[in-house]
Amino acid sequence: MLKSKTFLKKTRAGGVMKIVREHYLRDDIGCGATGCTACGGAHEGPTLEPQPQDPTSSLCPRPHYLLPDTNVLLHQIDVLEDPAIRNVIVLQTVLQEVRNRSAPVYKRIRDVTNNHEKHFYTFTNEHHRETYVEQEQGENANDRNDRAIRVAVKWYNEHLKKISEENQLQVIFITNDRKNKEKAVEEGIPAFTCEEYVKSLTANPELTDRLACLSEEGNEIESRKIIFSEHLPLSKLQHGIKSGTYLQGTFRASRENYLEATVWVHGDTEDNKEIIIQGLKNLNRAIHEDIVAVELLPKNQWVAPSSVVLHDEGQNDDDLEKEEERESILKTIVSENMMKPTGRVVGIIKRNWRPYCGMLSKSDIKESRRHLFTPADKRIPRIRIETRQASALEGRRIIVAIDGWPRNSRYPNGHFVKNLGDVGDKETETEVLLLEHDVPHQPFSQAVLSFLPKMPWSITEEDMKNREDLRHLCVCSVDPPGCTDIDDALHCRELENGNLEVGVHIADVSHFIRPGNALDQESARRGTTVYLCEKRIDMVPELLSSNLCSLRCDVDRLAFSCIWEMNHSADILKTRFTKSVINSKASLTYAEAQMRIDSATMNDDITTSLRGLNKLAKILKKRRIEKGALTLSSPEVRFHMDSETHDPIDLQTKELRETNSMVEEFMLLANISVAKKIHEEFSEHALLRKHPAPPPSNYEILVKAAKSKNLEIRTDTAKSLADSLDQAESPIFPYLNTLIVVLIPKYGLEGTVFFEEKDKPKPRLIYDDEIPSLKIEDTVFHIFDKVKVKIMLDSSNLQHQKIRMSLVEPQIPGISTDISDMDMNEPERKKKKLER
Repeated sequence: MLKSKTFLKKTRAGGVMKIVREHYLRDDIGCGATGCTACGGAHEGPTLEPQPQDPTSSLCPRPHYLLPDTNVLLHQIDVLEDPAIRNVIVLQTVLQEVRNRSAPVYKRIRDVTNNHEKHFYTFTNEHHRETYVEQEQGENANDRNDRAIRVAVKWYNEHLKKISEENQLQVIFITNDRKNKEKAVEEGIPAFTCEEYVKSLTANPELTDRLACLSEEGNEIESRKIIFSEHLPLSKLQHGIKSGTYLQGTFRASRENYLEATVWVHGDTEDNKEIIIQGLKNLNRAIHEDIVAVELLPKNQWVAPSSVVLHDEGQNDDDLEKEEERESILKTIVSENMMKPTGRVVGIIKRNWRPYCGMLSKSDIKESRRHLFTPADKRIPRIRIETRQASALEGRRIIVAIDGWPRNSRYPNGHFVKNLGDVGDKETETEVLLLEHDVPHQPFSQAVLSFLPKMPWSITEEDMKNREDLRHLCVCSVDPPGCTDIDDALHCRELENGNLEVGVHIADVSHFIRPGNALDQESARRGTTVYLCEKRIDMVPELLSSNLCSLRCDVDRLAFSCIWEMNHSADILKTRFTKSVINSKASLTYAEAQMRIDSATMNDDITTSLRGLNKLAKILKKRRIEKGALTLSSPEVRFHMDSETHDPIDLQTKELRETNSMVEEFMLLANISVAKKIHEEFSEHALLRKHPAPPPSNYEILVKAAKSKNLEIRTDTAKSLADSLDQAESPIFPYLNTLIVVLIPKYGLEGTVFFEEKDKPKPRLIYDDEIPSLKIEDTVFHIFDKVKVKIMLDSSNLQHQKIRMSLVEPQIPGISTDISDMDMNEPERKKKKLER
């Protein structure tokens, strides 16, 4: 059956265009219920169970399927993801609305529908002859969609009677829209709110905690006064941004001061690029990474960034007087040139909320169900949640989602999502680390794994058609010890004309991952392999990363090769690129490769190749540095693990050898050659990643600090900076050069923060910005001066543990601490264990 819609559209040129849209309707779309004779097995993919084994509901004791509307899917996705909720029908109408309104929720619901154990079925009601509805005269799109959902529910209940009269299967409509529910009940459709249905599941009381708090009534303590000003509607914000009244930017909360934030303004303008927001009311319920609209305050209200450290750790969330007292601490007298553009948040353009990891701060009120949740990320405000599991969740890492932030609430409302495990447990803390840094780490889904090649795998004649056979070359790989994902290899040999042939061979992953399939999409989402001290999170499944796309020795592997013809001065004479097949002759560590290069007795083909590569790499590096290349990399560290517990017990700096630099130089050269080729062939699509020179003012403190040690740091060009860094050495302070190199990428030093302790005399502090130096009582400190400190772990707050340092030497009466009470045995114990 064909439906068509015709309408006229005016073009920019002033003409009229006739547009005809055709909409095909079918009667062979299955209902999704397994064993439905009426559909004749027309459905595909995951299906509904013929006899739903869902938890018993006191509201609907009969076997049933659930059919949620758009808002339930958007806001109660945490409930729907719970293993207790199964056999859910997701309409095409609902899925399309979710896709348009929230990409993260859409992805989550797609993942759930692909999970066969959940029995979620997507029904294409918009193309079914009996469930399609046309928009009526005067009906808006939202009302039309609500009607389409009700029509689909009614059709399902009529259709399921055909399966079996005895089973009395029915479809329950779940909606939080009061009007939609009333209309459904009038039409004889069984309908409940999500809260009503979840509370009826008497065998699963924990599901109630996962309900999102959507209604602000009942979630607020009565008699609360309005704290925040109302957010302006989006239409007013857009008009204000267009007229220049408001500025749009990304809200960045401070880690060290919960009453301060900055807004990075979008656009090319250099004026007011960074706006300071200070004070609870000016922050106006914005959360880190939200896109906000800000209004600049008059210049006489501008402030300077505060150096005060303030953490929100109080238990009483209603004590607004204390907040005002804390805000007054921020307003210190500073010179006018330190003042920065200051503003207030007037509206939220886009919320960027996500699930947050953290800990429950249990209420002091006995039997209370309202508690505060403290996120692991200090930039996120505490969240008020309701839970009956407070005692069980205390001292555990949990995940909480934000539902909303009313004007009369000091904190946002949220709901409990998941219990991760005990605080301090290695697996739990690793999970928190990955979640907080948004590292995708779930096991690869069956949909992804289905695109992997079947084993055993071998190179076929078809594979060889467009590839060059380089298996005769003496190719080898050089990697860290224990590396299994060997993605690059090298070779070097002398040609008959006296020149050298050098090749970089990269594993050809593109042979196994085709564009657009589930494996490609998941790899793109992960973006990179993430290494932790005891494991790694693969970008692609292990079959590829550690086997078929790992250039291990003595096995044939597919590669993409960049091959140069060079003279002995490392000048490139010819460059070519080819898909290839290689067979690595050795998988070496950096130490093994270095040993071969240095050995006087080894002269085999692999060693000769390595020596040629190393000689050329030295020339390439020297040439690169002469052109002004800046080396700012910090030393890498390697963890030593306990063989029994697999806990890290010590770490050491990785020793850098010539072979490390050798591999690095040829990887850089391959990147440069590929970039040139892309620019030649696809100039319109070639992108250059450029690091703009930071303003000299960023280096000012560092330059002054180096000058106090009689060292000159020049920052006019990259080459002059590199040269001055090479010369910045002190015979009495061997680590000074390393320290400066580590600090340079920060583009200057952070400000110094001082803490005052109650009931203790305050030391006399004088800071000299010109030198720079700090005078404490009668002792003067310069940056890079040597001091001895006592380092302690402050675990008084398990959620936010702190490293505390106290001065030991030089001795300043009333300031310095005594080192005699330090436990010197712990490092010794670790050292002995390591030596064993």
